[in-house]
Amino acid sequence: MPGSEIRSLLHPFLLLLICERPAHGYDLIERLSLLGADDMEPGQIYRVLRALEREGLLASTWVASATGPARRRYELTATGMAALETWMARLTELSNVVESCLTRWRRITPAVPTAQYT
Repeated sequence: MPGSEIRSLLHPFLLLLICERPAHGYDLIERLSLLGADDMEPGQIYRVLRALEREGLLASTWVASATGPARRRYELTATGMAALETWMARLTELSNVVESCLTRWRRITPAVPTAQYT
């Protein structure tokens, strides 16, 4: 998926992943990739995480690591859960609109000659 669309969804994606399980940035980057957001710059992801924390949607703590330096571990706050619920409602509405558009597209594509697309 093109980067700009994914960047606009980083907030709910990160909130959802952290709701599933608290995590540090590198783990979140790996899990974002599994969602299809594999072309995101780590710096962008960390900026969004810091912004979510400033907004009170996330809390972080430093956790010692057996294999290296301590890592910042992010957890969802109650405010973050409320924001995630709002995002999921908005994404459900968006999904319905997109599916409606795709359904219409599927209805007309067999009738439109391929030469029209080139």
